[in-house]
Amino acid sequence: MSLEEQFAQAQLDSKNLPERPDNMTLLKIYALFKQGSAGDATGERPGMTDFVGRAKFDAWAALKGTSLDDAKQQYIDLIEGLK
Repeated sequence: MSLEEQFAQAQLDSKNLPERPDNMTLLKIYALFKQGSAGDATGERPGMTDFVGRAKFDAWAALKGTSLDDAKQQYIDLIEGLK
């Protein structure tokens, strides 16, 4: 399986995990997915009243400089570990 195929499979697997991960793990899943699919964080950081949006943006921005392939592999490994 290619990295792209594994990444796509991990996306599907993430929707069928045996139990819901904690919030920090969910943020890491989100950030790795965004970094692996879109690259470095772009746009404005959400405002103080958008707690969820701000946390998601900050988690994604923390991965700045991580290559798409590295982020995809980390995402795949994380989802595999949660299954």
